[in-house]
Amino acid sequence: MIKTFFKLNKYFFACSFLVLLGFQQVKQVSSANQSKEPFFPTHNVIPNKISINREKNVLLVGIKAYLGQEVINNNNSPSLRLVSNGRNLILKDVNGVMRKAKQIDIGWQAKQLKNPQVFVRQKIGPFASFESAERLVKELNNIGIKSIIAHPLDWEVWVSSNFTIPKSIESTYQKIQVSTLVVPFIDGINGKISLKGPLSLHAPDGLRLDNGIYYGPFSIQLDAYGTWTLVEHVPLERYLNGVVPYEIGSNSPEAALAVQAVLARTWAVANSHRFKVDGYNLCSDTQCQVYKDPSKANQKIKKAIKTTAGKILTWDQKPINAVYHATNGGVMASVTEAWSTNSVPYLKMRLDGPRRWSSDIDLPLSNEKNLKSFLFSESEAFGRDHPLFRWTRTVESYELSKQLKLAERVSSSFHPKQIQVVDRGTSGRVTALKITGSSGSEIFLKVDSIRRVLSQLPSTLFVVKEIKEGKWLFSGGGFGHGAGMSQSGAIELAKNGWTIQQILSHYYPKTKYGFLPE
Repeated sequence: MIKTFFKLNKYFFACSFLVLLGFQQVKQVSSANQSKEPFFPTHNVIPNKISINREKNVLLVGIKAYLGQEVINNNNSPSLRLVSNGRNLILKDVNGVMRKAKQIDIGWQAKQLKNPQVFVRQKIGPFASFESAERLVKELNNIGIKSIIAHPLDWEVWVSSNFTIPKSIESTYQKIQVSTLVVPFIDGINGKISLKGPLSLHAPDGLRLDNGIYYGPFSIQLDAYGTWTLVEHVPLERYLNGVVPYEIGSNSPEAALAVQAVLARTWAVANSHRFKVDGYNLCSDTQCQVYKDPSKANQKIKKAIKTTAGKILTWDQKPINAVYHATNGGVMASVTEAWSTNSVPYLKMRLDGPRRWSSDIDLPLSNEKNLKSFLFSESEAFGRDHPLFRWTRTVESYELSKQLKLAERVSSSFHPKQIQVVDRGTSGRVTALKITGSSGSEIFLKVDSIRRVLSQLPSTLFVVKEIKEGKWLFSGGGFGHGAGMSQSGAIELAKNGWTIQQILSHYYPKTKYGFLPE
């Protein structure tokens, strides 16, 4: 579910901080050396919720993000093309400018500020995931330090310069002067017509976008980085039409589809604060749940959503962390093996197969001998038909070096010489990996950072050996983080007649299945 957000070209990565954030001048020094500053905001503050949909339980989902980012550096930015699926689209800005048409193109232009805006903050990160960033936010909050999670490129935590961060937490002091704003416009008879956001967009018969149809309504609004996002204001139950088929597959058995609907609903509710800094709830890619073309939901999908309508999983009267993945390779991971976060009682290490088979497995799998036996023996685990239930990958030194540099982990002079597993969790998953360079320098990758850097590895459930100098063989099992439900496992259980509640209880033991609170 959680994979690399998007692929970046070399140019974009090199200037990501300046372009994506829209900042003209960035001053970075160690937090320990920062001078006392008068109060400045940390970022461009966005309203928590822009309301244009009166229905209940509406999610604001960012469908197109970072719009207009290129104009900050005086480059052309692709226009946002909005195409109706039928009747005219209706676009309005806050000043009353209106455009009605079957197709509307919104362009982006730079506006120079007479009085530049100044933002000052302490940046912590990057983090490999939102979950790891959120753990730090909670720890800071416990000691009276307010902070917020942002996603300009990677996940980061931003803290006001008025707080003193503990020395044990590495941070970067940033003073940013913004002299250029990104402004949307439409073409008029006498030239460009500038628009003031947020913009509202209604599509009576749906909006055609990326080979899909979305029903809205929509807003086009500023984010915390000075760029813009196309946001759909979609009721929760309709949102599931664009999630369930793309996460588990439209042809899955009915019980598996229903379980996926429950988990997608639960996950969305529990994570509705994920993009709070940008004024919406969720994104539409794998940093959240995949959401696309809800018009393609078939009758099986709609029935699964209707069967479970309004129901979620809770623990202690709160929505659970309803994570899921493609296949766990035969063993569920504890949540702390997947992310740098706090443990929860319903996401623990458990073998995922029949009791008879499970009783024959030598534990703990943190023991490499036991793990090798588990990985290389014939398995009767649930979901073993998945193509990535077992896998191998080879990684060469030059490839690893390139990935480490891209992730800003090492300098250009670092050449990997040795890879060593330092620590494993109870499910056998690698939680700490040491990479030693030819000069003796060492790099440590932990939990979610392992797959973030070594993105070719389907999971962290693996053993590794050097097959020749500068070339390693990774042999492993599973696809994804391994915590919570295995989708391939749920499909097999559904085929074997398990009910919705039996599957949910198997993967999230002792959680409560019930209606979503108002």
